[in-house]
Amino acid sequence: MGTSIDFAQTGPAGNACRLESPTGGTGFGSADAHDQRITDSFATLRKMDYLWTPWRYAYITTGAKHDGTDQCIFCELPKLPDKKARIVHRAQHCYVILNSFPYTSGHVMVVPFAHLDELKKLTSAAAAEMMTLCQEMESVLSKVYSPDGINLGMNIGRAAGAGVAGHVHMHVLPRWVGDTNFMTVTGESRVLPEVLEVTYERIRSAMQMKTDS
Repeated sequence: MGTSIDFAQTGPAGNACRLESPTGGTGFGSADAHDQRITDSFATLRKMDYLWTPWRYAYITTGAKHDGTDQCIFCELPKLPDKKARIVHRAQHCYVILNSFPYTSGHVMVVPFAHLDELKKLTSAAAAEMMTLCQEMESVLSKVYSPDGINLGMNIGRAAGAGVAGHVHMHVLPRWVGDTNFMTVTGESRVLPEVLEVTYERIRSAMQMKTDS
């Protein structure tokens, strides 16, 4: 049996760590050999990747606060013309809108018309339509942007990172290998190669073609 680490006994977070020898014992001989085996074992562990999004902090903490008296942005935007609101598609229970603070070009949100703060409160029809629209957006973004992957997720509650905590919404965005680079991590800036107006026209056209087909 190869060398292993018992994280229940020790670990990098301050708990203790026990190395088992190939014969099953825990003796290591010299202290130097013991330390080297721990170092070698930790070196084989996969490093954790971090996504830093400091430019969204001001938006999350100030721009989208809803204290019960302010109007909800996701309830107000559908009252505007689609182009002004950047709504690329309206369905029966939900609509698809560009994120005005995109992580990558093509970052959209699927939003129910109903003002609800938890996914479990959506009707079955609205929840089913939301997932259908997410599937459609996966296809549209793959066709328009040819990404390496797609992120899809929902933040429920401010502690979970929701920018508009009182109105649930699903994020769908294309991802590319290396899109978290020096400018993002060190410069605290995102470099987006496409303005929102162009993104709007590209996604809306592709969505319309998909709907018509």
